[in-house]
Amino acid sequence: MDQRGLVERAREGDHDAFATVAGAALARLDAAARLILRDRELARDAVQDALIRAWRDLPGLRDPERFNAWLYRLTVHACLDLARRRRRRVQEVELTPFTEAFSGSVPSDVAERELLDEALRRLEPEWRAVVVLHYFVGMPLPEVASELRIPLGTAKSRLHYAIEALRAAIAAEERISVGALREGRTA
Repeated sequence: MDQRGLVERAREGDHDAFATVAGAALARLDAAARLILRDRELARDAVQDALIRAWRDLPGLRDPERFNAWLYRLTVHACLDLARRRRRRVQEVELTPFTEAFSGSVPSDVAERELLDEALRRLEPEWRAVVVLHYFVGMPLPEVASELRIPLGTAKSRLHYAIEALRAAIAAEERISVGALREGRTA
């Protein structure tokens, strides 16, 4: 059965249809939540909260064709809610496995990934959500704004400042690394 049919059945209370349609998006929701929250357990909590909200609010979903986008929005909002509640909690950085082949040398790719992960971790969750939805999920910026329920100008601004912060963090880290290499050679 197609997704629309499954969503329609789930709206009528079919648990198996909901499990099928939500299960198909589960890995992508978890990946987006981990990128936003930078913590595996918090990401799982956020996805679980989003799925509970989805089941509860599914009868009110107007357009079954927008089910996946709606799930993303619920997940992002659950992530932002959790991040606000746990601002002071220590965050763990987790490197997710690559799904594509390495382009260069393995150590270089891993180092670049770690650098990007550290820079992403430093972003505010609201900025990180825009970056994740736009660059990692592949949503166009107007859709990101719609899903986050913010004006397009705000989404553009958050993306701009997030990219600038990422560039600055990466540049600062590279300067530190080069300085450490020079000190090691002269010592």
